[in-house]
Amino acid sequence: MNSIIGYARVSTRDQDPAAQEAELRAAGATRVFVDHGESSKVRDRPQWLACLDYLREGDTLLVRRLDRIAGSEKMAIETINELQERKINIKSLTEPDIDTTTPMGKALFGIVAVFAQLRVDTISENTKRGLDHARAQGRVGGRPTVMTAQRIEEAVRMRKDGKTIAEIAKVLGVGNSSVSRALSALSAT
Repeated sequence: MNSIIGYARVSTRDQDPAAQEAELRAAGATRVFVDHGESSKVRDRPQWLACLDYLREGDTLLVRRLDRIAGSEKMAIETINELQERKINIKSLTEPDIDTTTPMGKALFGIVAVFAQLRVDTISENTKRGLDHARAQGRVGGRPTVMTAQRIEEAVRMRKDGKTIAEIAKVLGVGNSSVSRALSALSAT
């Protein structure tokens, strides 16, 4: 027999897990898995994993909104595709077009998924193009280093005096890896 299984996720203390669970049960969920304080960007949420393990072919996963199961469009598409490969339906309470238990819902989801994937691919392509353009002009992306010329000189002096990377980092007020990278870059030249 096919079951309706609910999944809820509350990310902050302000959200009421009982309210989401009640909503899912009122919509027919016979069992509800609830994660507390977990980000939707984390794939390995304990109750999410338990829910995935519990779901069987023909079951319907019921969620309040798709953002409860995935923190990005790409992650949502991947998750829903994985569920559909397992022949598990997906239904959202607040997004009525997301209901793969109906032919129209499946078709609409397919169209939405294609456009969402196009958006993800376009953003990725534009980012790569922008980084390539910046590199061609001699600009390098990323956060500026905290290791100024003065700090590097001080780090070199302290290292010659036998100080450890951790001791140098503490004195300079920077991370161990910043000191290590700066000293490694000097020794490589």
